[in-house]
Parts: sequence; C-alpha cells; structure tokens
Amino acid sequence: MANAGWSHSSGTSCLSLAEEDSCSPGFEDTYLYLFRVTRKKKRCRRESGMAPVPGSPRHRTPTPNHSRERGARRSVCLALLSFRFSPRDYGFCMSALLLFCLASLFYQWNGGAPRILIELRQYLGESTFVDDHGPYPPRVLPFPSQVVYNRVGKCGSRTVVLLLRVLAERHQFTLVSSDIHNKTRLSKHEQVGLMRNISNLPKPFLFTRHVHFLNFSRFRIEQPVYINIIRDPISRFLSNYFFRRFGDWRGEQNHLIRTPGMKDFERYLDINVCILENYPECSNPRLFYIIPYFCGQHPQCREPGVWALERAKKNVLENYLLVGILEELEDVLLLLERLLPHFFSDVLSIYKSPDYRKLGNMTGTVKKHMPTLRALQVLYQRMKYEYDFYYFIRDQFHLMKKKIGLKSTAPSAPQPSFLLNLPPATQDADLEEELEEDEDLEDAHNWLVQP
Repeated sequence: MANAGWSHSSGTSCLSLAEEDSCSPGFEDTYLYLFRVTRKKKRCRRESGMAPVPGSPRHRTPTPNHSRERGARRSVCLALLSFRFSPRDYGFCMSALLLFCLASLFYQWNGGAPRILIELRQYLGESTFVDDHGPYPPRVLPFPSQVVYNRVGKCGSRTVVLLLRVLAERHQFTLVSSDIHNKTRLSKHEQVGLMRNISNLPKPFLFTRHVHFLNFSRFRIEQPVYINIIRDPISRFLSNYFFRRFGDWRGEQNHLIRTPGMKDFERYLDINVCILENYPECSNPRLFYIIPYFCGQHPQCREPGVWALERAKKNVLENYLLVGILEELEDVLLLLERLLPHFFSDVLSIYKSPDYRKLGNMTGTVKKHMPTLRALQVLYQRMKYEYDFYYFIRDQFHLMKKKIGLKSTAPSAPQPSFLLNLPPATQDADLEEELEEDEDLEDAHNWLVQP
C-alpha cells in the first residue's frame, strides 16, 4: 500500500504537471517555459523510477540565464542575416565571387596560379613549383645562341669588345671576353678543355678571345657560329708594330706592361730598318698572321703557303656567319645587327653616340707613322698570301651586303695598284729611286687606313 501510495502521489504529481503545461504558455516566456517543463519531466522520471531520456545530459543542468543568453544570440544572428543585407548587397557579393572564380580559371589556363603565391608556398615549405606545375618550361633561345668571336689582333677587336660590353648589359646575354692575348695555338688537350668550357656557358652567349679557329665538330661538340673582322694586312702590321712599342692613348705605361722584356734599341728601332734589313719581326713567318686565325690549329696552318690559304677560305665559307673588314666597320655593324639581332640590336646607334666615341678614341695607337714606299713594296711581296685572303674576304663581304640589300655607308678601300706590278725591291737601290719613292709616298698614305 505504501508503494502504491508512492506511485499514486507521483502520478498525481505528473498529472498536475500536465495540467500546468496546458496553462503555462500564456504566462511565461517561451524559452523559460520550455526549460521548466523539461526539468519537471526529468524530476518526474526520477521519482517514478523511469530511465532518463537517451542523450540527455545528467550532470549538466542549464540555468534560466544560460538559456536566455543562447536564445538572444540566435536572435541576433537571424536579425543580421535577415535585415542587414539587402538583395542588392547579395547580388554584389555573388558578382564578386563569380569574378574571382573566373579570374582563377584564367590564371590556370595561362600557366597556373600567380607567381607570388607559388613563391610564397615554396617559402613556407608547403610545396614546390615542381609539385604544382611539373618541371620548369625550357627557355626559348634565339638562333644562333652560341657565338664565338676569335678576334684577330689589331683589327678593331678592342672597339668591338667595348661595344659588346654595352650590348650584353642591354640585351641580357652572356659575354665572356678572355684576356689571354699571347696563346693562340693550343695543344689537343687544351683545345678540348677550352671547347667544353665554351659549350657549358649559359646560353645565349658570345665568347671572344685571340685564338686560332677551333673545330668543335671534330671532337663531337656542337659547333657554334663564328664571326670575325680583319683589315688590310700592311695596315694591321703597322698598327701592331707601334702598339707593342708605344701602346695607345689609354695610358703611357701600357706598352711596358705588354712588352716588359723589350730592350730600348729594339723599342726605338726604325720601321724601315726593320723591314729592309729583314728583322724577324718584319719578315715571315711573323708576317703570316691573319690566315692562321681562320685556318685552324693544324701545324701546317702556321706555314705561309697555298695549303693554309685554301683551308682558311674553306673554313670561312663553312663555319663563319660573317667576316667583315675594318675599313667598312659601320657596314659590318649593320650586317651584324641584321644577322644577330639578339646580340647586336642598336649597335650602330651606340657606336655613334658621344659617350662611346670618347672611349673609342682611347684605343688609337701612339706614335704611328708610315714607312717609305720601298718598305711598303717589300712588305707587300712578303704578304702576298695575306693579301690574297684579304681580297677574298672583301669580295665575300660585298657579296653579303648585296644579298641583304644593304647600301654601303663607307667607300671601300681601293686596291694599291702601284704596288701590284712592281718587281721585288732590292736593298742597293740608287738615290734616284729613293727620290721617286718620296714623291709617291703621299699616295701610299692615302691608301692605308690610319685608325
């Protein structure tokens, strides 16, 4: 009975709760009402011995203030979403999102994400460029991308090198100008080492050095494109003769650095005496200078003769893009600009600029003067192979200008007809011949170039 009484009292309690539920919504706040109903139901279950509702927290009893705050936060969020944004604002946000998506697609179609984002990811260590895009795309190189200028001594090489330094900085190509001047002939081991070093330069590159022609294909190395410039052989010899003794306008001590072992009597030796008395510096094989630069590294290329001459001509036709003549330097620069625009674009405007003219004037040889006509005649006879090659190069250069349609801006140097048909000079000529030579000396001066 006691147990039944307990059950009756709990039943009464539950009934009174139901009756209260029917009249409570009109008197209390909705959230507070629901909280009270839930709490009474839980208490009723405990008193009647019923199991708690699955999922209901037993040790967490919310307070009315907690429920009120949670309901307030929900109301604020709903108010913000419902009343702070108008339909026009929604349209603007959706348009911005659409534009962002289209821009992202555009970046992906044109090479991926912006570079700054990729670099940022690399910096943070989350990924690499290879992870996102694979290997770097190969750089598009100009053709040709490997150029070798095996410059001939005293043929305007310093003038061209000064131009190349300006051009390399402007056009962003690799320029390597070797300072080795007195080692033009190399052993086979030295040839292979130099050719491999040249081939490993960052492309596009232009390598320049005083060196005889190197045959890359002979050692199964990719053959670069060659360019060069030569000048009248006698004019080149005179410039070299006085440069070794007195240098140029860059400094009074320049010649002492290049020829420290030259004695005073040799330094001040008259050029006419050197030529007419057949000093080693003024005779073969020292006069056989230009052809070996184009013949190559073969020992026979250093011996004056037809074999070296013909081999030099063959190499010019097969391996040289252009061989110009210093007497028409502006036309040479124009052709280089046409044939190698990546390297020589705007070279002529730089050459004619006042700033460059100041530097170019410093390369002139000091104390250079002309020998007598007899000495010129002797030199011409000793340098017959050099002149044969020079005339061949001059004809090829003029043919190249004609093919490209380039009008010459400088008159070509006339062939010295007064030297062609003269018999070999002798050292025991009489005084009358000397007087006749002095009268014709002015013509010789007009023929030879004086840079």
